[in-house]
Amino acid sequence: MAKSKVRYVCQGCGGSQPKWSGQCQSCEEWNTLTEELEEASSFHKIPKGASLAFTDLSSVCDNPPRFLSHIAEFDRVCGGGLVAGSVVLVGGDPGIGKSTLLLQVTAKLSKDMDVYYISGEEAINQVRMRAERLGVRDSKVHLASATSLNDILTSLEHTKAGLVVIDSIQTMHADSIAAAPGSVSQVRFCTQALIKFAKKRHIIIVIVGHVTKEGTIAGPRVLEHMVDAVLYFEGERGHQFRILRGVKNRFGATDEIGVFEMTQKGLQEVLNPSSLFISEREEQISGSVVFAGIEGTRPILLEVQALVAPTSFGTPRRSVVGWDTNRLAMLLAVLETRCSVNLSNRDVYLNIAGGLRTQEPAADLAVAAALISALCDTPLPKASLFCGEVGLSGEVRGVTHLDARLKEAKKLGFKSVYIPHQGSNKVKINGTDGLQVSKLKALSELASLFKVPKYSDSVQNNSSSKKAS
Repeated sequence: MAKSKVRYVCQGCGGSQPKWSGQCQSCEEWNTLTEELEEASSFHKIPKGASLAFTDLSSVCDNPPRFLSHIAEFDRVCGGGLVAGSVVLVGGDPGIGKSTLLLQVTAKLSKDMDVYYISGEEAINQVRMRAERLGVRDSKVHLASATSLNDILTSLEHTKAGLVVIDSIQTMHADSIAAAPGSVSQVRFCTQALIKFAKKRHIIIVIVGHVTKEGTIAGPRVLEHMVDAVLYFEGERGHQFRILRGVKNRFGATDEIGVFEMTQKGLQEVLNPSSLFISEREEQISGSVVFAGIEGTRPILLEVQALVAPTSFGTPRRSVVGWDTNRLAMLLAVLETRCSVNLSNRDVYLNIAGGLRTQEPAADLAVAAALISALCDTPLPKASLFCGEVGLSGEVRGVTHLDARLKEAKKLGFKSVYIPHQGSNKVKINGTDGLQVSKLKALSELASLFKVPKYSDSVQNNSSSKKAS
């Protein structure tokens, strides 16, 4: 009888080693190797299979049906509703609202199909208490508390399920795998079995995944490649707003977002996020700028806040919330080199108001305007908006979806916009009559709008103050 072999599997990348070591040889992460048993088996020749029926690209096929949850923000992120036969992975920090949102979705869809909610982390009474708080206790949702994948699939075989929610995949285990629940082997095997079941029965399966301290879904990266769609929940604990972001979608656009507000009755959708993120903005305050961003296919206006203060240490501090720290360092270097704006002796604090994170390069111009405004302590023109990417030579580069950004600004009552000169002439901007458009070729043109202290004078004043002290 063949003996079981012991291997050590990395919980981060899924790589295996015959011996334990402190560092994984594949991903070079520390303390991620766990012991697992592998059943030894002799080599078998692959049996001859059946011939495949190939077809061409021009063949006509019916598109799989979509099912609307009637929660507009959720349906938007999914690409227009959930697709039959698809597997969706939902991740997010603990307590951010994953189970709350999915319980609301299942309650809505229970009117059109048989819905099954299987929780491996909570008892049935806990789910019922949440349903009562959300006001959906009378919905026809079938509940169960189980962690055995074999029991779950056997029970679903005798039903006409249209939607199944697994909360969460890290609690599931298969009897044929000797590893512990939540390990790489169990997560990979259970997910593959659920995908096979969904494709065979043409049902929708939504899987909840835990998130690591780095913000990624726990388990091997291959887990995200296996499913059809990956949705991430984002949001700061101090804000009541939650962002549902689609990072992968085989049936719709990626980087689409849905905005929700956490209330006592669950997550309420926000249909006009732009007015929400700039609703508390003070007009005549230095360092406050509005940026027109694009999240997926939706234009969203965000408030960029900057604060520039004299530093008390030899190395100035750079604190960023909601934006890329490396991009801020690059922009500060461009301002100092190309525009003679000296910030090397000052602390810089940058914040995207409302708890939303943006990675768009188009926010460069808005961030630069906020920094210069904070440095000069001069408010920007009232009802003005900035949008443009800044290059290393100081040029203002063109951005995509410029017409959609300006239409959103016009709808919310903005009067003047500062956009790149490059590429703006090729865009037909309709519905933006009354906007005063200022086209910038270089970042120095923006700096000329303020009385910025000269770089040489700033350095001289800084050195003289140090000598005096």
